[in-house]
Amino acid sequence: MTTIIHTEHAPAAIGPYVQAIDLGNLVLTSGQIPVNPTTGDIPTDIVAQARQSLENIKAIIEQAGLTVADIVKTTVFVKDLNDFTAVNAEYERFFKENHHPHFPARSCVEVARLPKDVGLEIEAIAIRK
Repeated sequence: MTTIIHTEHAPAAIGPYVQAIDLGNLVLTSGQIPVNPTTGDIPTDIVAQARQSLENIKAIIEQAGLTVADIVKTTVFVKDLNDFTAVNAEYERFFKENHHPHFPARSCVEVARLPKDVGLEIEAIAIRK
């Protein structure tokens, strides 16, 4: 059974897609850009953008009844790969703070442009054990 996941604690979809799909054993999030779901603001700093995108993913995963520790794979899309070191440090901090037993598998790619001209977008896959 497929369930659509939606939470007010993450930005609403800005196109014809959903925040996440729950397939029973897997939850797949759509890419999360760094939009504050309460204010609509987007941080200008890439580190703050990384944190906001990760917090949006956390809210969606928790809405599905899972935790950050259940994330097994992420994909990070960055507009400028020169930001990789800063993004990577915040990414590491986030997963350690959320008691992930190990880091998830990850891909990171540079892209030409992202919605709302943000500096990054992150998507995740979590598993229900």
